[in-house]
Amino acid sequence: MRIKPSESLLLAIDLQARLLPAIECAQTVLANAVWLVDVAQVIGVPVLATEHCPQSLGLVEAGLRARFPEDAIVQKTHFSAVSEGKLLQACEAGRKQWVVVGTEAHVCVQQTVLDLLAVGRQVFVVEDAVGARRHHDKELALQRMQQNGAEIVSREMVVFEWLEQANTPVFRDVLKRFIR
Repeated sequence: MRIKPSESLLLAIDLQARLLPAIECAQTVLANAVWLVDVAQVIGVPVLATEHCPQSLGLVEAGLRARFPEDAIVQKTHFSAVSEGKLLQACEAGRKQWVVVGTEAHVCVQQTVLDLLAVGRQVFVVEDAVGARRHHDKELALQRMQQNGAEIVSREMVVFEWLEQANTPVFRDVLKRFIR
C-alpha cells in the first residue's frame, strides 16, 4: 500500500534533548526527522510529537520543538504513546496511516508501533529517522515491527509517495527546498 498525504500523519517520538546524546548517529536521526517534519508541513500532512517523562529527559530538541504547535506535543509516561490514550485523542480524525520517526527504536517507538497496529492503523517506520543507543537494538526492533505488520521505509520513499506526481507547484517547491 502507498502512503497517501490525505490519509497520513507524521509522529515524532521522544526526540528529546537529554536522550539524544546517548543515541547512535543521533544528529542524523534528528536531521532526518526535522527534514520530514518540514516537508510534511509544506505538503499539508499533520505532525505530532511525544515527550517521554520530560521532567527527566527534557523537552523535544529545541529546533524540532519549534516546528510543532504546542497542542501537537503529547507528554507521556508509558513507553507506548498509545497506552495513555492522549495520542489518539490528539490525532487528526480520519488519519489511518502513521509515519513514525524517533527514539528509542526498541522501546518507545516499537511499543507505540505495535499498539498502533493493534488498533488498526497502517504504520510506516522511517529507518533513517529512528535511533537507539545500540545498533543491534535498532535492527532487532525494525525486524520485529516489520514482522508485526509495519512497513520499513526511508525518508525519501515517504516524501515521494506524499507528493504522488511531478509537475505540480508543491512538487517543485519540495524539490527545490528539500531534495538534493
